[in-house]
Amino acid sequence: NVPAGKHTLIFRYTGYRTLQLEVDAQNDTDLGMVSLEFDAVELDGVSVIAGLATDRKTPVAVSTISGREIEEIVGNNEFPEVMRSTPSVYVTKQGGGFGDSRINIRGFDQTNLAVMINGIPVNDMENGRVYWSNWAGLADVTRTLQIQRGLGATKLAVPTVGGSINVVTDPAAMDQGVIIRSSIGNDNYQKTSIAFNTGLSERGWAFSALLAHTRGDNYIDGGRFRAYNYYAALSKQFSNRSSISFTITGAPQWHHQRFVPGRFDPVTLRSFVDPDNLATTDPDGNHGTPYLGMGRKFNWLYGFKEGEEYSWRRNFYHKPKAFINHYWDINDGLRLKTSAYVSLGNGGGTGPRGRINGDSGDRYFDSSPDLRDQYGHVLFDDIVAYNQGQLDISSFNPADSGTKTPDADYDGYVATRSNNGFIRRASMNNHTWFGVLSQLTANLGSRFTLNTGIDGRYYKGEHYRRVEDLLGNDAYLSTANINNPQNYIDQESPAEFFNFYDSSYKDADEPNILNYHNDGLVSWIGLFAQLEYSTERLSTFVSVSGSNQGFKRVDYFNYAPGEQESDWQNFLGGTAKAGLNFNINDAFNIFANAGYFSRQPIFDNVFINFRNDLNEGIENQEIFSGEAGIGYQKNNLKIALNGYYTNWSNRQESFGYRAVEDDASTNWNAGDDIQANLSDITQVHAGVELEAIYNPIRSLTLSAMFSYGNWVYGGNITSSNVNVDQPDLAPVDRLLLVDGLPIGDAAQTTVNLRASYEIVKGLRLRANWYMADRIYPGYDITDDQYFSPDAETYAIPTYNLLDLGISYHIRPASNVGITLFANMDNVLDTKYVSETTTNIQDDPATPINEFYNNRGIFGFGRTWNGGLKLEF
Repeated sequence: NVPAGKHTLIFRYTGYRTLQLEVDAQNDTDLGMVSLEFDAVELDGVSVIAGLATDRKTPVAVSTISGREIEEIVGNNEFPEVMRSTPSVYVTKQGGGFGDSRINIRGFDQTNLAVMINGIPVNDMENGRVYWSNWAGLADVTRTLQIQRGLGATKLAVPTVGGSINVVTDPAAMDQGVIIRSSIGNDNYQKTSIAFNTGLSERGWAFSALLAHTRGDNYIDGGRFRAYNYYAALSKQFSNRSSISFTITGAPQWHHQRFVPGRFDPVTLRSFVDPDNLATTDPDGNHGTPYLGMGRKFNWLYGFKEGEEYSWRRNFYHKPKAFINHYWDINDGLRLKTSAYVSLGNGGGTGPRGRINGDSGDRYFDSSPDLRDQYGHVLFDDIVAYNQGQLDISSFNPADSGTKTPDADYDGYVATRSNNGFIRRASMNNHTWFGVLSQLTANLGSRFTLNTGIDGRYYKGEHYRRVEDLLGNDAYLSTANINNPQNYIDQESPAEFFNFYDSSYKDADEPNILNYHNDGLVSWIGLFAQLEYSTERLSTFVSVSGSNQGFKRVDYFNYAPGEQESDWQNFLGGTAKAGLNFNINDAFNIFANAGYFSRQPIFDNVFINFRNDLNEGIENQEIFSGEAGIGYQKNNLKIALNGYYTNWSNRQESFGYRAVEDDASTNWNAGDDIQANLSDITQVHAGVELEAIYNPIRSLTLSAMFSYGNWVYGGNITSSNVNVDQPDLAPVDRLLLVDGLPIGDAAQTTVNLRASYEIVKGLRLRANWYMADRIYPGYDITDDQYFSPDAETYAIPTYNLLDLGISYHIRPASNVGITLFANMDNVLDTKYVSETTTNIQDDPATPINEFYNNRGIFGFGRTWNGGLKLEF
């Protein structure tokens, strides 16, 4: 019943370029063999800079997710969660705040992964971190998402150990039209977006733009958020040999947060779920927490202020990134690809500052249950009243009495860390980042290709704290700046959209700045070269790169003018990699690769103790990695199996914590800030990975993933502990006995099964089952067990999740498309622990389950979303 005339047949397959062929319904048309090209070919200019892998050619372990797949499964999830179905990837929402997700690949956290947009790195240049809330709009504009595990195919000496994540966008590859999306979800989730694409015009122009607004209350209590995101891309094809594109994207947002409980939070897993009902069976409160069975959504960091949701912890940030790409085919054998970019970040995160001192000697910190009601809500209105001298301290604890009195020097109510009262401060991290990446590709005959290039970057990060909310105080007394030790701050800088770029901290007379103020400068210059040999069946490469990374620190608080700048500290590093892929026949291929990476230390490990103190003797980290695999691809079946081994030695790490009590052996006082500088860390990561896709019939797609890792420490760890509050004290050295213990923070075994079935034309049902097993807690330098030769770690209980989705797509007219969709995640409402920071195992000999005494967090329960997509 096809009408007479010419028609277009559209061939689509996940991971491959869409192909359109014209046929005449009145005459037989022999299409011959229809072959689809790998999607990266469609994005040739971008793919070269991005270093995308090509199927059955590039010898690396890789998974590719199309933009259409992302659109189907992302819903109201975080962008990293779309990668959870690929091997050796573990994603958690951490505390559950909007955009606070984290991702691990092969047991390495995201500070050790390379996250790139069109080949341009986005990891923070000081510490390697990635904050996904800054990239909330990526799911809407992604054409291809590629996850390369291991050292990967990128030619740069990027700071990756576990793998790379490359998000590819391209306006010239998008179809002409307008797309409007609107969706809703659990807990008042709302998202609306509009996108406009011109497609590629006859004169070679293409333009794409997107605007979106997202808001909601979040699944967790006290997790309200609001975010905008924008994207604009303009490209021009000058000829068959030259094109240029300009892209800008950003996502200004604020969101309330919840963290995995820290040492001073009287919160354990039992605070959320209490299977032993200790509120009844242990009325004396020997269970270590004042909160019992409050539910998985429980958040002890928020309350209400003047009737509105208010939290100690609010993140607010805007990190626009703009880049220009130029592609020039100089001649048939020579191509030049260049990208220049700039990133300007402004914002930070809020938190409490101060305490309340009772007459009896008790001190009430922000974590104190006495400052909360029976539901765990922070009594912000009472804190404001106390700060204004209107509330007696006995309202918090009958053992104390008295009201706050004005500060004699200021003649008003003042809060400081060591005196009475609280404020909400904002820890700011503003940065300016410029970079250029240029690559020259030369064809040396029919089989050899040489790639050479340069990678240059400059970064300046400015770090300081400002008063965000005085909470009823007249001022805050800052004494940390040796150049201004009596700074009474009486102005506020709210964490709101309009205030990201507030510059009151620069006020010469009354600067709104406290606690610290320093700049981190990072320079990077890298050179790379790769020689490739390719035939129809064999492809090999040898790649080398070298880089110089420089660090400089400027401290405005701890040093007098003229003494505030450190010297530049320069470190050379580089990579050497080689790989081979051999296509045995039309179905089977094998590959292998190996590499060495001399990685420079990060900024935070070069300068320690929150000062310009140089970490003497610090050296590069060393990474040896190798993998091999086999692939099968024929007809409707595609299978990839590989194994890997990575040895990461001479690693450094640093983190801060507080002394719990007075310690005569170290002269530490309770509450002192301690900086732990860890060195001599060796990690060994090995494992196997399996990925398969099968289409038994046209309407059904089945996919499976299995990964098994063996990730352990390859030696003990030395820790030098410095008392930041008493810098004259000698460092205290400790040895963590972790040799052979499993590495925590990620599931070492994962399984994923997915089915997608088109019931009738346009109506598609999706089901996904995911299992995570062998998840171990991260080591904690304050945990006594790691100083014992009999130390053991125990795994978090295995968990399984079932997700379902349905969509219906119709075309009432040739240029109009309507899609209705709905998704439900964790359909069975499984209660599961996603991560812990302590290592307490259940003792079968006791009547209670001690596992719930761990500090940790539960994953989300059942969530849902649904909406409408209109294309015209």
